Amino acid sequence: MERDYELFIEKVAASKLVWGLKDKKGWANSSSAEDEEVDVIPFWSERAYAKACARDDWKDYTPTEIPLAYFLEEWCVGMAENDTLIGTNWNSKMIGGEGEALGIALDILNQLKVINSAIKFSSYASIDEFISEISEEEEQQ
Repeated sequence: MERDYELFIEKVAASKLVWGLKDKKGWANSSSAEDEEVDVIPFWSERAYAKACARDDWKDYTPTEIPLAYFLEEWCVGMAENDTLIGTNWNSKMIGGEGEALGIALDILNQLKVINSAIKFSSYASIDEFISEISEEEEQQ
């Protein structure tokens, strides 16, 4: 499972895209495997992985790309505020990792630094500024 998570982080940092499943009413989501009360929104590093999960309850959902900067600034920060977890690269049996949104954002941001990737944010001047902002948030929780 750990390797799957690492691949998710590496691939989204490299492609600067995240994939979700969306229908007319919104984005596919589920309950956490750990706690039925906690919501999880799954995301995938590749369109094909998302498409493989567009079945059964999610058969009317379409793989939809989200630019990485938007995902980090809007999705991860917003999901952290709502205590919603991120599912990473779930397989077609809906099995996969779940993690805290800010923790996943930090891992992606650190990977962007490792590969020396240029990315433009609307609310942050740099990857480092975004990292220090998230780190402060996490310390306060």
